[in-house]
Amino acid sequence: MLELYQKESCPFCAKVRRTMEELDLDYLCHTSVKNSTKRKILKNLGGREAVPFLIDTNNPDNLVMMYESDDIIDYLYKTYGKKKSNDAISLE
Repeated sequence: MLELYQKESCPFCAKVRRTMEELDLDYLCHTSVKNSTKRKILKNLGGREAVPFLIDTNNPDNLVMMYESDDIIDYLYKTYGKKKSNDAISLE
């Protein structure tokens, strides 16, 4: 499962969300505002209250937790690749 800690007004978070949408990835989004319980969880998980913060538990042998939008985007492309345009979904 992919989880993204983010803030709606953050342009760096928006970049990550756009990439996840472009790659057609399912993810759980945690909107984290100052002084919220989610911020405390974020700090406990990653050591900082910064967003965006990605958690990838899809490979149980390699839990990934990372900050920095460009690093997250590079990781997503490397790990999940760009969806091919001819991957059409048939509804028949």
